[in-house]
Amino acid sequence: MTQLPKFTAALLHPRYWLTWLGIGFLWLLVQLPYPVIFRLGKFLGRFAQLFMKRRARIAYRNLELCFPQMSESERHDMVAKNFESVGMGLMETGMAWFWPDKRMARWSEVTGTGMDPVHTLQTNQTGVLLIGVHFLTLEIGARMFGMQAPGIGVYRPNDNPVIDLIQTNGRMRSNKSMIDRKDLKGMIRALKSGEVVWYAPDHDYGPQASVFVPFFAVEEAATTTGTWMLARMSKAAIVPFVPRRKPDGSGYELMMLEPELAPPLDDAETTARWMNSVVEKCIMLAPEQYMWLHRRFKTRPQGTPSRY
Repeated sequence: MTQLPKFTAALLHPRYWLTWLGIGFLWLLVQLPYPVIFRLGKFLGRFAQLFMKRRARIAYRNLELCFPQMSESERHDMVAKNFESVGMGLMETGMAWFWPDKRMARWSEVTGTGMDPVHTLQTNQTGVLLIGVHFLTLEIGARMFGMQAPGIGVYRPNDNPVIDLIQTNGRMRSNKSMIDRKDLKGMIRALKSGEVVWYAPDHDYGPQASVFVPFFAVEEAATTTGTWMLARMSKAAIVPFVPRRKPDGSGYELMMLEPELAPPLDDAETTARWMNSVVEKCIMLAPEQYMWLHRRFKTRPQGTPSRY
């Protein structure tokens, strides 16, 4: 597995003091009652929108591309709700890293197919490729799932070593280990040994190892071939899930979808096309909580203009 970061005296250097201060402040915030956190997070998101105008334009453009039938006012409303979710996403990151299991369990529930299908796969030593779409509830969703069925978290190491340490320690509260997202061989080994491996196939990772297939109303969306490679080589089951924040401030749902034991693996394009249809289904269960701020369609076929 990936070599995980460890605390060293070098992390106490003055260059990291502001980072430690920020992490300490986040820890204090998430000690507040959840209803207060809920209101505060939404307020921070609305406030952030005033300064993140470029990201707001990207979110609006993504909605325009994906949902051309949506009216202009509906898109603006969706962007506003999305930024509220951005603010909550920051709070939920702190909750995922710092809340004890008892408090997390109090504010969350498992719905959909439940955890029994996953537990059965684990009992049978069948690898589980857990499809974690990039919702803004990503961190808390991984914590909720890991409390039910610990597995292997896939991540990108943070450039700031203090944040890298804190996020890794936080994620290890409900994971067996972590693995760098570039370590495909490590993921395949883990899946072949019957582990649960979290994987996100929904972002634009560039032209290499991508194919162009439909995604919502966009006919040519660069989509990773990683799902095809991992599922074909590991023979793992594919299990999508959606961590949905309840709109009334009453907590979270860990929505488990039906496992796919025999995904279409004829070729990379077939798998990517199918995977995008699964991702679309997941997104529509909580569209305002999806990470629309990412330039999902930045990679274009050669010779075609930018969508942004």
